[in-house]
Amino acid sequence: MDAVSSLALASGLSWASGLRLYATVFIVGILAKFGFIHLPVTLDILSNPIVLSVAGVLCVVEFLADKIPYVDSAWDSIQTFIRIPAGALLAMGAINTSDPMIATIAALLGGSLAGATHATKAGSRALINTSPEPVSNIAASLGEEGMLITGGWLVFAHPAVFIGLMCGFIVLMFWFLPKLWRSVKIVLGNIGKVSIMRK
Repeated sequence: MDAVSSLALASGLSWASGLRLYATVFIVGILAKFGFIHLPVTLDILSNPIVLSVAGVLCVVEFLADKIPYVDSAWDSIQTFIRIPAGALLAMGAINTSDPMIATIAALLGGSLAGATHATKAGSRALINTSPEPVSNIAASLGEEGMLITGGWLVFAHPAVFIGLMCGFIVLMFWFLPKLWRSVKIVLGNIGKVSIMRK
């Protein structure tokens, strides 16, 4: 794998982990197992039948949980402790280096990207959950899955294009995150005031 492909794979797996970790592991593992894509040897574990089975079951659970208002936010809060270290490990595996310094930097950057993506997703869902209808929640979930599939295809088909888009996404995400969390704080504050008034 050349440097551009390795970078695209590392950033792609980290970003995708922040959105849908189990779908990422399952899809990439299945595609590698049947020879549709080629992964570095350090990621061979993804095509292991046991890993695929566990990821497949959790992928179905996540797919369903992500469509139900408030259940998705509860799921996201639990996944905070899983998606970020998984994103770090996948990035480190994608870089496939014996240099501990490069591997550590890849893990730090991968974990950071997974964390920022996860925070954007979780914050957006928390805001969407304030809407009483379930349609926006399902639409957001399907939109994320569409992004995951499109991004995954670009990682392997057009890695340089993916890296360019990812740079733009990172800039947009860091501009959007403070605004998003301010909005979440306001909504939570208003909910707190309403509950106090009811008492």
